[in-house]
Amino acid sequence: MTPHIGAKPGEIAETVLMPGDPRRAKWAAETFLADPVLVNEVRGMFAFTGTWKGNRVTIHGSGMGMPSLSIYANELIREYGAKTLIRIGSAGAMLDHVKVRDVVIAMTSSTMSTPSRGFFKEMQFAPCADYGLLERAVAAARAKGTPTHVGGIYSSDVFYDERPDLTDMLARHGVLCVEMEAAELYTVAARNGVRALAVLTISDHLITHEALPAEDRERSFGDMVEIALEAAFG
Repeated sequence: MTPHIGAKPGEIAETVLMPGDPRRAKWAAETFLADPVLVNEVRGMFAFTGTWKGNRVTIHGSGMGMPSLSIYANELIREYGAKTLIRIGSAGAMLDHVKVRDVVIAMTSSTMSTPSRGFFKEMQFAPCADYGLLERAVAAARAKGTPTHVGGIYSSDVFYDERPDLTDMLARHGVLCVEMEAAELYTVAARNGVRALAVLTISDHLITHEALPAEDRERSFGDMVEIALEAAFG
């Protein structure tokens, strides 16, 4: 057990999917895993362990933002032996051709600041995905026929951003979307020698202001979860 995870030794699988919302972790576990068992609910951060096609997997909420994810990722790796961590979450599109309901698979994630920034001092570290996971995720998305984009994203440390100039600059450099966790996940994974990937569903659009209706979210998010599982075990 850790201060934030109440699971007993052996209750966390080596492969962990990490949605931000703990209730989405519950939905994903009940929808996609066989025999899911609740293994953590400290601070309301649900985690379930079950199997997918015979492979053991845990789905563990990360909370919102890089500081929260950093706590859970570090403890899952260091205390529970997690070897593969895949963020599954929502994102806001920043380019015209990226549409609501599309999936984004993040090769890299730019950011202004992460909890790991102090490790690097003057160095600007470039957080990137594990290539093997990324390659399998792309193949899985193509096989499903899911509209998918692969490239760089932006991990923001604020939700209510008041920098339209920053949005314009990032779009000019081909950044696909914005979310709030992937850059720190990739950095923590690199530091600990484990694999990480972010598979994201576009839930809203910063340019068109379109947003995914609540009744459509589960179906669209389901594609993302299946792609993440295929990436981990396919």
